[in-house]
Amino acid sequence: MSFFKEIFADSFLDAAKLLPLLFAIYLLVEYLEHKNNNFVHNLFLKSRKSGALLGALFGTVPQCGFSVIASELFSKKAITMGTLIAIFIATSDEAIPILIAHPDRIFDMLRLIGIKFVVAVIFGFLIDFFVKTEIKSEETEEEHHFHGNCESCEDGIFKSAVIHSLKIFLFIFLVNIVLGTAAEFISPFMQFITDRPFLQTVIACLFGIIPNCAASVVLTELYLAGKITFSALAGGLCTGAGVGLLVLFRQNENQKQNFAILCIIFAIGVFSGLVLSLF
Repeated sequence: MSFFKEIFADSFLDAAKLLPLLFAIYLLVEYLEHKNNNFVHNLFLKSRKSGALLGALFGTVPQCGFSVIASELFSKKAITMGTLIAIFIATSDEAIPILIAHPDRIFDMLRLIGIKFVVAVIFGFLIDFFVKTEIKSEETEEEHHFHGNCESCEDGIFKSAVIHSLKIFLFIFLVNIVLGTAAEFISPFMQFITDRPFLQTVIACLFGIIPNCAASVVLTELYLAGKITFSALAGGLCTGAGVGLLVLFRQNENQKQNFAILCIIFAIGVFSGLVLSLF
């Protein structure tokens, strides 16, 4: 019983230490998301030839809001498939705030952003070169307000940031409990996964596809705990577009196309992770 009490206490303290910084980060993100997104919306519409580059750039912002608006625009035939996939690949959801909350991991955060940006740009343009997307939407003055953090901002960004910070705190707390328990009881299995980079990358990419911020939290915490490599983390986060993927399947009527996009980002994630593992 003392073993579980120790794991519980250590997990709570580790998560609690991150809470103040996480709140500051999410308050800033909520402020950015709360502003009118009409500029971003129309920028994508105007810049179709450089859509993959813009998509990769906006995707690096630490939230999945841009993946949401990208899914909506793609379903309306307003952006290309390459732009959509570039945003999906560049999006890291909760990974960036968690890494920022660990000052000793800032270099890892910059590496992650840089690698995912490059991968997003390359594959975004390649997909647009080989896949021609019908575009038929025009610029609009309608306001486009979207949230990737899944919290309503009707009661103000402060409350939304508090709720989201507590939610991520809970995720981190639970993940740490599971990891602490697993280290004691299923260490042979964990070692089996750790010793096989290919299997590790494939599992990380499959997990990353889950359309929920918990997926990026788990992958990042596994990396911080030394259970998966940086290459597996990068590959897994390349497949993770947060709730953007969920919006795509809900908004885009062409389900065959949706599954094709899902397979493409999974293949890109596995390929990128394996290439990184060589270095």
